[in-house]
Amino acid sequence: MSIHPVILSGGSGTRLWPLSREALPKQFLRFDGEHTLLQATALRSAGLPDVAAPTILANNEHRFLIAQQLQEIGVKPRDIILEPIGRNTAPALAIAALSIAATDPAGLMLVLPSDHLIADAAAFRREVQAAVPAARDGRLVTFGIRPRWAETGYGYIACGKPLASDGACAAVTQFIEKPDLVRAERFVAEGTYLWNSGMFLFPVQAFLSEVERLQPQLMMACREALAQGSRDLDFMRLSQPAMERCPSISVDYAVLEHTGLAAVRPVDYDWSDLGSWKALWDVGTKDSDGNVTQGATLLEDVRDTYVFAESRLVTALGVDGLVVVETPDAVLVSHRDKVQGVRTLVDRLKAQKRPEGVIHRKVHRPWGTYESVDTGDRFQVKRITVNPGAKLSMQMHHHRAEHWIVVRGTARVTRGEDIIMLTENESTFIPLGVKHRLENPGRIPLELIEVQSGTYLGEDDIVRFEDTYNRG
Repeated sequence: MSIHPVILSGGSGTRLWPLSREALPKQFLRFDGEHTLLQATALRSAGLPDVAAPTILANNEHRFLIAQQLQEIGVKPRDIILEPIGRNTAPALAIAALSIAATDPAGLMLVLPSDHLIADAAAFRREVQAAVPAARDGRLVTFGIRPRWAETGYGYIACGKPLASDGACAAVTQFIEKPDLVRAERFVAEGTYLWNSGMFLFPVQAFLSEVERLQPQLMMACREALAQGSRDLDFMRLSQPAMERCPSISVDYAVLEHTGLAAVRPVDYDWSDLGSWKALWDVGTKDSDGNVTQGATLLEDVRDTYVFAESRLVTALGVDGLVVVETPDAVLVSHRDKVQGVRTLVDRLKAQKRPEGVIHRKVHRPWGTYESVDTGDRFQVKRITVNPGAKLSMQMHHHRAEHWIVVRGTARVTRGEDIIMLTENESTFIPLGVKHRLENPGRIPLELIEVQSGTYLGEDDIVRFEDTYNRG
């Protein structure tokens, strides 16, 4: 009976703006050590006995980023399933269970959000193994975190009597949505309530049977989404019409609150879903004044404050209880207890069509990255990095010309009918309307400076004729 990790990576992480943004959400960032949250999640589960390759649920925009990050740590996924639209966790998990059941109907699925911070991987694996007997007995097990304070940002689980057949898990008597502070304090004082972590261990067949019984229309749409989906390179694309017929509902609402099979495994390890900047202050290593800092910072007469500096020195003087986050193109300053409202700022940025609400100055692409260095009237300067062996699409632009200057590595450039090789300190010019392609045939990253000039410089002025990555 194999354990199949199912990693949910569809979130946008806007509550950690400006570091986390829609194009590069928090699961792809490094907060604690050398690995991103996604990579750490995959590695934690990979150390379990009898574990299968992970199944990843994600949205289309992040597919190559996921594949690249897993490749970096030597994890080959069982499948990467792409959701054309977000429909919450119940449809995602039903589809994952259907996919796993096709090859291992007797398996267990270990559901893991990709954006959790768990420092003690060994403790995580011990708790998963402790929950296996209950899952083998047909229980739908959720992992409940023993609360360390009266948190109002988490849901809670009311923990009942231990299971007679197991003892390691207990019956669930109630799922509670995020409470107010008074209720949260009561939950902590009573000692029988746990934080709902959103991590689960389900027997595949039992879970599918409960979804079929409780949500038959959802199950029908999920079956169609998988059956009518299509393969695209190493990805499975679900059918959009079928997904549109799925209700958007969490697995808690759809199944766990209505089934008689729900159980909970109480766990004690340090855990955070990094749902806000306050959460990073909560779990961070504090100095003698209660401050948590990262990057180049200088504080004087500052207490209980979180300061993150990504690209420059950040100083603070005479303040208490703040969150200050600096990135190359945006700065957030907030009271620590108000950071849940960051999402409102992001919504306003999007309404104003400001790019800072969606993308970073450095933008990740399947072939590498580009970063805006300077922009003015009718010109833009970018720093472009192309991964070894990668190539951009064959394309042309209606409104701009481009100058390319190689600063590191070797470039193969297709320009109209010509193919030329460029090395360091060499350059070329791509006239407006000419088909062109940039490739890195070498073994080291290709770095170049691109100067665009023209009447319109938007990223949508790209006509693709041929693309390795099947983009439109």
